Amino acid sequence: MPDTSPALRLRGLCKQFGRPAVDRLDLTVQRGELYALLGPNGAGKTTTLRMVAGLLAPDAGTIDVLGVDLANAPARAKQQIAYLPDEPMLYAKLKPTEYLEFVAGLWGVDATAAEARARKLLDWLDLTAHAHELTEGFSRGMKQKLALAGALIHQPQLLILDEPLTGLDAAAARQVKDLLLEHTRNGGTVLLTTHILEVAERMAQRIGIIQHGKLIAEGTLEQLRGQTAHAADGRAREGATLEDIFLQLTGPV
Repeated sequence: MPDTSPALRLRGLCKQFGRPAVDRLDLTVQRGELYALLGPNGAGKTTTLRMVAGLLAPDAGTIDVLGVDLANAPARAKQQIAYLPDEPMLYAKLKPTEYLEFVAGLWGVDATAAEARARKLLDWLDLTAHAHELTEGFSRGMKQKLALAGALIHQPQLLILDEPLTGLDAAAARQVKDLLLEHTRNGGTVLLTTHILEVAERMAQRIGIIQHGKLIAEGTLEQLRGQTAHAADGRAREGATLEDIFLQLTGPV
């Protein structure tokens, strides 16, 4: 029988840094879904992503990646994941082609297949003209796009992105968004955080809002509108934007 487990399932996830950063978080992301995890600064978004990526051990709870328990089979689970932090690290003295070859080698990708994927990704992200330049001279946006190409080089099933559009101009942001949507159309899954609420409103199939490490609302935009349909002032929230909903649930950012 085909595996029908979700791309990601978190159950009772906890992490403390003197105070609870993530507090008994339950979250499920389905395969082929672009899921936006939103919240104010300090809500626990980055801590959650780092635990899912295996970079931070939870104090309690479980993380299942495509049906694989991250704690019990970390290598197998991580093989399906790519994680891109908000400040991606590149090797300044490598060219994009060299960087992608290096990352593909770490994942054990066949060299011929890796070269073909690298060409496609560099072309898609408008980096082909810079393929043989050292990355030390790249702008923030170019580095962000190259890091995304590196995250995708081994064709991960679950792509985890922390503020992937930070510092990108409109053209670069469109390229990244198109690539993420293409990833989900091909059956991959994207879990991202963003402070650009319009991006989540337009791109995400489902949205989760967390505050103080707890999931306080979740669903499609229409479902979130329904959950906030009876505002404190008694007015219906029909047609409310994601920003309206977010601010009602969390207060001023």
